[in-house]
Formats: sequence, C-alpha cells, structure tokens
Amino acid sequence: MTLARYLIATLILFLVLIQPNHPQAMTWGALRMFPLELPALLAVLVLFGRSAVGVALRIVLVAALALIVLLKLADFGTFIAFNRGFNLLVDLSLVHAGWTLLQGSVGLPLAGLAVFGVLVGFVALVAALWWAMGVWAALPAGRMGQFVAAIALVPTVALAVAEIGQARRAWSLPEPVRANLPGAAFTARVAVERVEQFRDTRADLASFREAALQDPMRGAGPLLDLLDGRDLIIVYVESYGRSSFENPLYVPTHTSTLQEIEDDLSGRGLSMRSGWATAPMVGGQSWLAHGSVASGMWLNTQGRYRALLASPRKTLFHFAQQSGLRTVAIKPAHIFPWPEGGYFGFDAIYNAADLGYEGEPFNWVTMPDQFTLHALDRLERDQPDRDAQVAQVALVSSHAPWVPIPELVEWDEIGDGTIFNQWALSGDPPEVVWRDHDRVRDQFRLAIDYSLQAVGAWAARHADDPPLIVMLGDHEPARFVSGVQGYDVPVHIIGPDDLVNRFAEIGWSAGMQPAPDLPALRMDALRDLLLERLSTTIP
Repeated sequence: MTLARYLIATLILFLVLIQPNHPQAMTWGALRMFPLELPALLAVLVLFGRSAVGVALRIVLVAALALIVLLKLADFGTFIAFNRGFNLLVDLSLVHAGWTLLQGSVGLPLAGLAVFGVLVGFVALVAALWWAMGVWAALPAGRMGQFVAAIALVPTVALAVAEIGQARRAWSLPEPVRANLPGAAFTARVAVERVEQFRDTRADLASFREAALQDPMRGAGPLLDLLDGRDLIIVYVESYGRSSFENPLYVPTHTSTLQEIEDDLSGRGLSMRSGWATAPMVGGQSWLAHGSVASGMWLNTQGRYRALLASPRKTLFHFAQQSGLRTVAIKPAHIFPWPEGGYFGFDAIYNAADLGYEGEPFNWVTMPDQFTLHALDRLERDQPDRDAQVAQVALVSSHAPWVPIPELVEWDEIGDGTIFNQWALSGDPPEVVWRDHDRVRDQFRLAIDYSLQAVGAWAARHADDPPLIVMLGDHEPARFVSGVQGYDVPVHIIGPDDLVNRFAEIGWSAGMQPAPDLPALRMDALRDLLLERLSTTIP
C-alpha cells in the first residue's frame, strides 16, 4: 500500500510535468517523454521534508505548477483558436471574450456548467499536487537519504537547465553538436519562456508607443478629396480569408458566388478590383484587424491595441473628419458599450441595440448581415441633406458557430428583422453541429457564402448612385476550419470606375477574384493606401 502511494504520487507529478500545450502534441507519444524536472523535484521534497522550509517550498511548487498548468491550457486554447500561444500580459481580455462566445453558442446553463467543471478540476488538481508532494516530503529518508537527495539535486537540476538551453537554441545547433539528453524539461521551459515573453512584450509595447507618434500622414492634405461627395464604406466580412480560394471544400461555392456578383455588378456599370491583405491574427480578435487598418499600426496583440488607444495616433476616420466627412461605425456584434470607440474618430457608433433589430438572435450572432446593411441605409445613408460619409461596417453572420444561416429576402420586406425568425429558430443547435468537424466546415462554407451574397446584393441595390465599397475579410477562422496556414484575406474594391481604377495602378486584379500570386499588403498599410489612392496630393 505504501509503495502504491509513492507510485500514484509520482504518476500525478509525471502527468502534470509532461502536459502538452499544443493540440498536435496531445498524443500517446507524449507519455514516452521523461520529465527531467521530476527527479530534481523529488530530491527537493526529500531533502527538506516536512520542515518549515519544506512546507514553504511545497506551497511555492504547487502554486507554480498549477499556474503553469493553466498557462498550458490557455496555450492549448489559443493555438486552436488563434494559432499562437497565450500571452499573460496582453491576453487576459480573451477570458471575457471566450465566455461571451461560449454563452452565446451553447447557452448560459451549459456555459456555466463548463466553467464550474473547470473550477472543480483546478481545485482537484491543486489538491492532488499538494497530496503527491506531501507523500514524498514524508518519506522517512533519514540523514543519509537527505544527503543522497542533496547530492542528486545538483546533476538533476544541471541536466534540466542544459535541456532548456539546448531546446531554446536547437534551431541554431547542427545535429552532431546537440546532446542526446534522456528527456525534456518542458514544464520548466514553459516557465522560462513566459518570464522572457513578459519582458519582451513590455519592451515591444514601449517601442510601439514611440512608433505611434511617427505618422507620415500627419499634416498631409487635402485627403479623400477624390471621393467628391461619394461615400466610402469599409465592410468587414467575418472569417473570410484565402481559404475561400484555396481550400477545395470552399472554392467551388465561394468563387462561384464571387463570379455571380462580378457579373451582376458589371452589368450595372460598377467596376471591381481585388487584392490581398495580411491580417495580424487568425481565429478571432477582429478588433485587431479593424484597428490595424484604421490606424496604420500593426496590432497583433491586445497590448498593442491598448497602447494605440492611449496614443495620439490619427486614424483613417480622424482624417475623414478633417476633410468634412461624417464618420460612422456599425457594430452588430457589440452587445455591451464600446468605450474604446471614442478613440477612433467616429461621429456616430451604432452597437447592436442601436440598429433596431427585433428578431431572434442566431445564437452568438445578433442579427443577419442583410439587416445590418439595411440598418446602415435606414439610419445614415437614406437621411435627407446628409454629408458624405466614411463608414466601417463589421458583419457577423459568418462568425462562429455558423448556425443557423439565414437567406436573403427582399430589401423592402426586412422591416424590424422578425422576418428572419424562420431561420433563426431552425436546424440543429451548435452543441450538436460542433460534435462533427465536417459539419462545422460545411456550415462555415454556407455562412461565408451568405455574407458574400449579402454584400453583393447591397452593392447592386446602390448601383445607380454607388459608394466606394472596400470589402475585406478580417481574418481566417481557426486552422481546423480554414485548412490553410497563412494569414491573408481578400480585399475587394467595388464602385465607380474612376475610383476603382486608382487601385489598378498598384497591380490589383480586375474583378472579384485576386490573382493567387499577387503580393499581399499588411493590414497596417491599408490606411495610407486608401488615403493615397483617394487623394489628389500624396505626401
């Protein structure tokens, strides 16, 4: 029985130390990795036993291991959603965003149950770690055993440190130089990397604040004068990326729809050009893409976004205001107030509650894209004696969970949106659909297709007096959905000949399908590109 206690205690510590932080590492092969921290950890416990120092060390070790377990789990989630690890300094806001998405996707009871289960599991983990370390701390080793533990501590710690160093510089070492170490100190390495990440992130934010002050467009003018009384409408299609042009699951549907849109709009006298932009992230955090385009700054972390909000950097919308244009934000995903919106230079911000939708929500998605575009007309563009405007519209129908999906209706039948209830209440709920990854991908295909159709129909509706429409994706969805590894999203310019042709000069493709080998611009280059293409004077 005593032997079993030691084996179980060792197994608990072993499993915690080998816990992966990436989905691709979650295999049975992970069980074959020997954690080099384990003998050092056991030596510490035996050496100090149940003395006051030993108890203090147990508290520190349990807290450290529990925190690293949480960080690994956070890494696991962000690798699935965003194809990157978790950054403790700038990503804590994702906890609230994840809760909102979970609650909207599966409902409050199931979301609450999931969170409760996580909390119970974490408490059980802490208790198990405390017990396991206590078992070894209580080992009746005597002075000789403690002496052996002290002797063993030096080489075991040295071996773990050596493995951490080798693993972190392995890319620069030729194979013959690398030592064949008998395991990996992965958990300790995660801790070291998090400390360095914290330091590097602070330094990056400091340099970002300096860069935000250097603006090549400050003092330029006149800007956006080529619009000549016409509106500029920037429309973000959620989760729309290069996968629509490369993944065979999506290509036939999406490229066919784009071709139909192109044929229809060409017949109505509109021109189109298309290119590529590189988003700063995948899977979520759309505001980083919106902010990158608006500010001309590369916002690949939440920390950079917050640093932008504290800077005097001028956005595209500030420049539009200076040129006498009205600036508008249409935000159907915002069910809570958006105090950050005041920074960006909008004259009017319409959150979900302001758009007048009285229909049922589509799970997390508050309203269909067609209603959102119709609300832009009703609230702003159809107003008499109005000024020309620059509007940002963030569509959400193609946001996860992608169920259910509406259909287009006649524009004059939209009303208060209750016409969409026939689709909002149909089909299987997300918790059923998301059990099958193939069904998830098919729903994604249909959702993107609906959003493309909605924007195409809206552009056709205004073909007689067209605004200049910049339609682009905000980011790719999670990798298991997109099936591609890049960060590129399509950008479509739709509108009057004279304005669209300004984008022919930079080599963008004619029509609604960008050439696959066309170089992609980073999203932070789009602010200045729009200002330059739509202004008579270029700094």
